[in-house]
Amino acid sequence: MTAELSGRRGGSAVEASIAIVDAREWQNIFDLRTGAKIDATGPIVEMTKDVLRDHPYPGDMDPASNRWVTEVALNLVGKYDPQFVFLSYAQQYFSSRYAPMTGKMRAATIEAAFAEADRFINETGFTPIMVGTGDMTPLVGMIDASRLDGLTISSHWSARYAGLYGPSARDLDFLFQHPFVERVVPRNEVVNLFDGTAEQAQRVPQYLLIATEGHTFKVMGSTLRKPLMIPSAGFYIPVSTDLGNVKTIEGIRGLLERNLKERKIALIVLEGVGVKAFTRSYFPCENGKAWFYYEPGEALYLTITTGEHRPFDYPTGYKYYEENTEQKEFPLSGYFRSIPEGTFAAGFPGKSIAVGNKSMFMHMVTGADICVECFARNLYNQGTMAVIHRQDKW
Repeated sequence: MTAELSGRRGGSAVEASIAIVDAREWQNIFDLRTGAKIDATGPIVEMTKDVLRDHPYPGDMDPASNRWVTEVALNLVGKYDPQFVFLSYAQQYFSSRYAPMTGKMRAATIEAAFAEADRFINETGFTPIMVGTGDMTPLVGMIDASRLDGLTISSHWSARYAGLYGPSARDLDFLFQHPFVERVVPRNEVVNLFDGTAEQAQRVPQYLLIATEGHTFKVMGSTLRKPLMIPSAGFYIPVSTDLGNVKTIEGIRGLLERNLKERKIALIVLEGVGVKAFTRSYFPCENGKAWFYYEPGEALYLTITTGEHRPFDYPTGYKYYEENTEQKEFPLSGYFRSIPEGTFAAGFPGKSIAVGNKSMFMHMVTGADICVECFARNLYNQGTMAVIHRQDKW
């Protein structure tokens, strides 16, 4: 099969999006949409294969993980000369979540992440927009939702939220009286808060359960490791830039649109870093709406890159397993069923790249021409993956 056989996001290029997986011992190329192994050549393909070969991924919790992000990005900047760069540093988030750490140790990992971001800026001259996704807090307790009569689902690394389907009266009485359940929100209230459509409402849980800070839900079938720390209450997150002040995360896209004509910009996301841990000058930015705030995940990133609230692409607590069929498209992209529309880089005429140590993520939420990310599942390192969305800007 050749790379021309499957289409990609609308309106930008004729070639299919392709994925290159590097497992150190071998490299294979796949059609991103179908997952079929294909043959693909060209200068960008060969360049990207070389970048993957030269930069094996050290692992999610390895101290060298954030350095890997910088090194890959510098390599791509030197070879591709992009005008817009999107970087995500997540090692400090994974380490805080799963590794026993003192406050001093955690502060050191965060400062190391800042140092890597600074190194990229200093070596390239890009103008930065730094965004922290929110602080971390110790796990105080688990809310046992596994014994409810209804079905409870917590998905996509969420700590604060869970979805509930078919609850009994006993379930609702238990949840409304539970001291660590902050809210039990019916579907229509969630949909109305964000002016959702009838089609979007179909994927929203019957009830959205919200835990108090420091608590998370224990549900049936979870495969994620038990965390030591989870995201803190994140109604406001830090943004640092000299390009102007914005009040909400939706406004970050406007900073890109107004300034990329005159300068090269790096949008840099620091996972697990909030207003308490942010060691640069910043302004607090609203990260949600009313009682809802975005946890680190695709909805937060998509809200930043599209400039509009995006809680419904993959609502927390939705029945993701119903879509895991043999016919599911984008098999290398985790729970994603399609390439999200409206991301900034997808419509940006200049060159763009994205690099991050968050698996199955960067190639879907940024829209960049070339995306490089770790290829890991539940912290198990399986190599690296690059996705090429555009080959016509070389």
